[in-house]
This record gives sequence, structure tokens and C-alpha cells, in this order.
Amino acid sequence: MSVATSYVKRAFKYRFYPTDAQAAELSRTFGCVRKVYNLALAARTQAWTRQERVNYNQTSAMLTAWKKTEELAFLNDVSSVPLQQCLRHLQLAFTNFFGKRARYPRFKSRKKSRKSAEYTTSGFRFREGKLTLAKMREPLDIRWSRPLPEGASPSTVTVSQDAAGRWFVSLLCEDPAIKPLPATDTAVGIDVGLDHLLTLSTGEKIANPGHERRDRARLALAQRRLAKKARGDGANRAKARRKVAGVHARIADRRRDLLHKLTSKLVRENQTLVIEDLTVRNMVKNRSLARAISDAAWAEFRSMLEYKAAWYGRELVVVDRFFPSSKLCSSCGTLVGKMPLHVRTWTCDCGTTHDRDVNAAKNLLAAGRAVTACGAGVRPQRSSPGGQSAMKQEVTRREP
Repeated sequence: MSVATSYVKRAFKYRFYPTDAQAAELSRTFGCVRKVYNLALAARTQAWTRQERVNYNQTSAMLTAWKKTEELAFLNDVSSVPLQQCLRHLQLAFTNFFGKRARYPRFKSRKKSRKSAEYTTSGFRFREGKLTLAKMREPLDIRWSRPLPEGASPSTVTVSQDAAGRWFVSLLCEDPAIKPLPATDTAVGIDVGLDHLLTLSTGEKIANPGHERRDRARLALAQRRLAKKARGDGANRAKARRKVAGVHARIADRRRDLLHKLTSKLVRENQTLVIEDLTVRNMVKNRSLARAISDAAWAEFRSMLEYKAAWYGRELVVVDRFFPSSKLCSSCGTLVGKMPLHVRTWTCDCGTTHDRDVNAAKNLLAAGRAVTACGAGVRPQRSSPGGQSAMKQEVTRREP
């Protein structure tokens, strides 16, 4: 009796260079996707004001009616698959809204919204390593920077164009290479920071490369040149805008590459990873640190750790944000009073001198081990008049 093997689905993203005809066709498709999404959102919003609900099937029927009108007849010129997919995405957005997992869906802007179109199997042909989209005669000129899994057949293809004018195609495939790694007995506490991007409970520190800081002069020059372009100077202003977007893309690409390498290394080497539940959205409201926090990309780092831990059978433990990891002595458990950010080293009453970040990482690791061992789940106690506090904490356990 054979048992069906279930593989993890993974998106493989590549850059491609369309011909003029393909670029024009895709640009039309992006515009039609945006138009249909906004029309459907407007219809559902109007129905919402009348205490009515409109689902995907009803918006799909609306799309058929729109195509028959003279005003929206241009919707027939592009593939219908991306148009149907955008209605499914809108349905998912409303599902998340009603489930209180997201805000109310917003209309797509021609200038600010992401340009993308999603094709299911009926909207593309993938044969002998060549991808041809619906309404196109020639396959896309894709730069295959890495091979797809052997025998992989994409289930979904997403074509997009970023603000810098670069074209990308993402193929969703089942990847048999993603499977749980051999279990180990290693665990690590991870403290994120600005001076050092990561500090591990082992004492290792990962330097913060400051990607945005390294390109700040180039970015400022591009932004000054854009500011000097008149609003009505279409071609020149668009070119200057792409220059600015290109610098931002360069920064984001290098940052993402580093985070992928770090998270993959941490997940491969450790069975349990412990991090702190930081509210980055609130922290960036600090004007003095907002730029540095955004460049460190703590939220993206956590997101990568979460899905990679789930892929490879690792355990990610997230410690409560109110756990005093920096102010708690990892040797004796003494909780000190205030500790401003400029204090990088401190000495406890027990005589132990701590590096602030290493001490925090060690305390996070201890909290994570407590969860793994006995499922600890208490908030940090208030410090006593003598400054002593039991090492109790509230932690949130994230199962892989």
C-alpha cells in the first residue's frame, strides 16, 4: 500500500526581460486587474452600506456583465484568468476583514499599488523549461538563476513589475527538498538590535551592515534630482523616479539576501530558537530610531524564522515583549531598575559584569527552555523593594 507524499509548496522567483509586445500586454493586464478589483470593491462596499453581502460568485457574474458593456469592453482584450484571480484575492481580503485579521480592503492606486497578475494552470503553458502566458505567442525570456525542483510543474504563476521597472515571475511549485531536518539538542536565544543586528546566547554577535546607511548618499542624490523635476515633465520625472526606486531596490535586495542567509543558518544549526515579541509597528514611531529600525527589518527576520522553522521541523518560541530580558541578571536572577539604551554593559550586585545584548539573549534562551520543559506562562513579577524578582515570564509558544 503506497502512501501519498505531501510536499511543501514554495515560490521560485526569477527576473525576466519581456519583448515590447509582451510588456505592453502585461501592462494592459495590470491595468485591467486593478480596474476589476476596484469595481468589485466598490460594488461590495455599496452592498455593505445596504446591510448586504456580496461573495465571489456574485462579483464573477458582475465581471461577465461588465465585459459586455461598451465602456468596459477592453477587459476582453486580456486573459480572463488574472481577472478572476483578483476577485478571489478580494474575497480573501474580505474574509480576513470579517475574521478581524486585517483592515477593510482598500482601492488600488495606479501609481502606488503593486503591479502584478496571477495566472493559474489554465492561463499559462510550461513545457521544456519555457513559460508562455495566455494571449502571448512567445515564451518569456527568463533568467533561470536556480533550477526548479526536478519534475516540478507550477500550479500558479505570478508576474510583477517593481517600482524600478524590473520584471519578475514567481512560480509556485511543490518542493520535495523541504523536509524536517534531523533533530538536535541545540537551542539558541536571539536578541535583535541596532549596533549589532543579532546577538546570540552563545556570545556571537552579527554586525549590522546598515544597508540603507551605506547607500544614503546615493539615495539622497537621486531624490534631489527627482525633486528638481517639474510635475508636468512626464518622461524625465518618470526616469528620475525609477532611479530613486532603483536605489531602494538595491538596498532591499541586499537586506533580504543577508536575512535569508542568517535565518537559514540559525534554523539548520538549532532545534529551538527563542526570540522576543517586539512591536515594531510602535517602535518605528520613535523619530530618532525609526530609520535604523526599518533598515534592520526585524519583522522580516521574524517572518523568515517562522516559516523556515515550520518547513524544517524546528521550534520557534516567542517570549512576551514585557519580559525584562535586558535588566535581569542571567547569573543570579536580580532585576535591576531603569536601564537606558546608552548603557551597554552593567555590573550586577552579585559581581557579574554583563554585556547588555548577550545577557538579554541568555535570558531569552532560559525563558524558551522553561516553555519547552514545563510550559511556563506567567507574566514577569514586579520587582520587590530590594530589587529581587523571580525569573518568571510570560511566553507565547509558536509550534512549527
